[in-house]
Amino acid sequence: MAAERLSMRRLREILRLKFEAGLSQRAIAVSANVAQSTVSDYVSRARRAGVGWPLAPDVDDEAALERRLFPAAPVVGAAERSEPDWVWVHRELRRKHVTRMLLWEEYRAGVPDGLAYSQFCQRYRTWASALPVTMRQEHRAGARLFVDFSGDGLELVDRETGETVVVKLFVAVLGASNYTYVEPVVHEDLPTWIGCHVRAFTYFGGVTEIVVPDNLRSGVTRPDYYDPEINRTYADLAEHYGVAVIPARVRRPRDKAKVEAGVLVASRWILAALRHHRCDSFAELWNGIALLLERLNTRPMRKLKRSRRELFDDLDRLALKPLPSTPYTFAVWTKPKANIDYHVEFEHHYYSVPYGLARQRFELRATEATIEILQRGRRVASHRRSYVPHQATTVAEHMPSSHRAHAEWTPSRIIAWAGTIGAQTAACVAAIMAQRPHPEQGFRAALGVIRLAKRYPHDRLERACARALTYRALSYRSVEAILKNHRDQLNEDPLDAPRPLPRHANIRGSGYYH
Repeated sequence: MAAERLSMRRLREILRLKFEAGLSQRAIAVSANVAQSTVSDYVSRARRAGVGWPLAPDVDDEAALERRLFPAAPVVGAAERSEPDWVWVHRELRRKHVTRMLLWEEYRAGVPDGLAYSQFCQRYRTWASALPVTMRQEHRAGARLFVDFSGDGLELVDRETGETVVVKLFVAVLGASNYTYVEPVVHEDLPTWIGCHVRAFTYFGGVTEIVVPDNLRSGVTRPDYYDPEINRTYADLAEHYGVAVIPARVRRPRDKAKVEAGVLVASRWILAALRHHRCDSFAELWNGIALLLERLNTRPMRKLKRSRRELFDDLDRLALKPLPSTPYTFAVWTKPKANIDYHVEFEHHYYSVPYGLARQRFELRATEATIEILQRGRRVASHRRSYVPHQATTVAEHMPSSHRAHAEWTPSRIIAWAGTIGAQTAACVAAIMAQRPHPEQGFRAALGVIRLAKRYPHDRLERACARALTYRALSYRSVEAILKNHRDQLNEDPLDAPRPLPRHANIRGSGYYH
């Protein structure tokens, strides 16, 4: 319709210039001093109404011409129009790629004289405004899973210790269908948080595209409005299941409204229902919660007239991504640095990396059975996990050639080799290894003493080792110095040997300091 209703004289002039003079719409607009769009609108109306030039007698007067060009819209009563099924519209909008325009076109295909698109949208918004805020949000099927711990809980008395513990709920809610998973928990630590996710995915039979947690410490290491930092183990779980973790924004309650409503519903229908029930064990409590959860998911929702289970079967079940072949195995991540001995420490045990990577920083992933050491995302070492403290797990290929040769020896084998030279050499080697915190630390010195037999006669080495034992000079350098300076060939007086100190009142002795 034209922006303004022209006078009869100007309207007649437009029709004359078009149908009699045959001018273009641009020329007519200039001549009649009107917008070109106005000329186009009036010419179109005249053609639809069958009005030409000269005007027919029945439209020669102004009122008749206006009625022909601007007919009144037919009045359609509310009863004559078929009102859409707004519950169906609301449910369909949660499917992927479904829009209001598509639903309106499908509606008009069945009801040609139905609501216009703007009326369709307005009436849907009016209908949806009566829904709770969480039902109004148009979450796509299979898109988001909202997770959190409940604030309230139940008290459970441990039969063995008599201790009272508070059992809270882990709640996971699918965005499209509101299908809910609930699990009782005693702790809110990282292993519990990860285990609950694994069991929730198994319960749903698939995974969503996105998981939305609150900014609790178990999942988010550093909360931030724009760039939150996800816990490394939580990110590892997300990578295993192929989901994205997008925490709710700080101070944005609508981001987590779905799970907060889910926690509220679970508190009302589960915690409140169990308030007078005394559970003697955690397993009994879990079974009771499972029964109430089934009742919650099969109960029809008042506004939508369908249960969460029905909506899940209709919307989310087919939209979820399949589960991986194996469930996620809980892993702890640390960032150790390799020592000069090319070993990294985890829980007081030492694991080797290639010796060329000594003194460098790594990421260590520890599961119950394995240790993986990564650098820039590439695995550089893998070990079977050991729970023996203060011991080392070393792969031979990680060692330089000199260390690798030492690893083939044991203390007893080295002492036996030294015994082929003589008893004094064997005793000296054993003493050198015995004075070290770990015998392996004395292997190099012991082998050095044995190799002195290649440069000196066995009898000289025996005398040198005897002298080293007498003076407690238990090192490779001391034995070598004795041989080099020919101290093994001296005929010393027994008085020259070290003797115990004489007793005297001014000599306190070692016991004084204890």
